[in-house]
Amino acid sequence: MHSETLYLLDQLETADMLLIDGLHAWQFSLDEALLDRADAAAQADQPFASDDVVLRVESIDGRERREWAFSYNAVMEATYAPESDTWTLLADGVEHQLCCLGAVSANADDE
Repeated sequence: MHSETLYLLDQLETADMLLIDGLHAWQFSLDEALLDRADAAAQADQPFASDDVVLRVESIDGRERREWAFSYNAVMEATYAPESDTWTLLADGVEHQLCCLGAVSANADDE
């Protein structure tokens, strides 16, 4: 049986919202310039690693604004748990649970 390797970056690029440590976070961004450098290295068949922040996430927990930042290396080293559909990432020695969610939308146009 052949199983396709999952990469968190692929899921992040198509996600509309995240769950991070149990909190909904629709405010997140990827560093496109850093991703372009990684893609260029992959196309040149060169290794790529970076401690630069590739993922920033913001959420509101009650009245408190919470922020997370993850390096390219941390995102690439994230481990996937298929039974819970979550990723475990390390940032500053702390484990975080991340789940990528897609938006569900309805079309109001009659055909």
